Amino acid sequence: MKKLKLWLVLAMSLVCLTACSSQPVQSPIILEEEPLEEPSVSTESIQDNLDDTTASEPEEEEERDDRIPPEEGMVRSKLTNEWVDADVASKRPIAVMTPNEKRAVPHYNLSKASVIYEALVEGNMTRMMALYEDWEDLDKIGNVRSLRTYYAYWSFEWDAFLVHFGGPYYINDLLAQSTTQNFNGNTSESGFFRSTDRKAPHNAYAIGEDLVKRAEKNNYSLTYRGLADENHFQFTNKSEPNTLEQYSTSARNATHIDLSECYPTTNPYFDYNEEDGLYYRSQHLSGAEDGPHIDAVTGEQLAFKNVIIQNIYMEDLGDGYKVMKCHDSGKSGWYFTEGKGIRITWEKTSDYGATRYYDMNGDEIVLNTGKTMICVIEDGDTFSYR
Repeated sequence: MKKLKLWLVLAMSLVCLTACSSQPVQSPIILEEEPLEEPSVSTESIQDNLDDTTASEPEEEEERDDRIPPEEGMVRSKLTNEWVDADVASKRPIAVMTPNEKRAVPHYNLSKASVIYEALVEGNMTRMMALYEDWEDLDKIGNVRSLRTYYAYWSFEWDAFLVHFGGPYYINDLLAQSTTQNFNGNTSESGFFRSTDRKAPHNAYAIGEDLVKRAEKNNYSLTYRGLADENHFQFTNKSEPNTLEQYSTSARNATHIDLSECYPTTNPYFDYNEEDGLYYRSQHLSGAEDGPHIDAVTGEQLAFKNVIIQNIYMEDLGDGYKVMKCHDSGKSGWYFTEGKGIRITWEKTSDYGATRYYDMNGDEIVLNTGKTMICVIEDGDTFSYR
């Protein structure tokens, strides 16, 4: 009897254990998360899923080798060393005279210029000459103002079409030269228009398509004529940038460049952005607010890979007009790139010959691929950097 009771107890225990083991195990509650129902999978399935996840993760995009053209048929730009279509590279640029004062801003399409020169004119104002290499489709360039002789000599270096609205009497001899090809808005020919949003003379703009038609009408060559140097700047590619480290302690840190003392009406300055390696231009025009120099068409702030400061001999011609000695040698300056700067010298020996810039070892400087701004200042003027 005792044995029978013992077997009954064991049997009942076995039934209870079996029933309990069939109940699902409760997962711990995780606050602020909804419970997930996890399906049962084999070890092989888990490994397959891990493999699939790894395969689907995006790989880091390798930086393109800038020594190789991104598309077949592209060539290096003479002005920036960027890869451009061959027809763009073979076309002569336009050199647009652009005023820079309170009544003349904002500028239109100025951020699309490849090289910009800035120098003083009368009244301590500055005027820019913007060089565009891909300009046919630009429908509002400028505004456009009058020419000075020194800008003409700089435009000759690039075999560029001069785009301007007249100028003082002393430019006439240069314009009369057989090799000078210019578009003057003061004539009755096409290529320009005046807007109604501001008063003359600050409301004149050039139209790229119409300038092409005007060049064809005047039998001007749209491609380079072989008058200027084949190579103007010396460039390195983006894959092998010029960091100026080879100059050791002679290369000064320069993340902020201030030319207010040289250009007291414009008060421009540049700030270096380490992320993209560009110098961003701002200015504080007399009577206007201090802030970024913005293109009204693109909304972009003017930015440059290279900034050159060029000291020059300057004289007054009377009536406030200035003349600069563009043909000279052994003159001083500075070259800034990659957040650093070095002292340089420069020379220009002929009308169509390029201005050459040299380091203090006498070697021609190597610019980084990208846009360049050349700020021409009077001998003896000072600027600051830090």
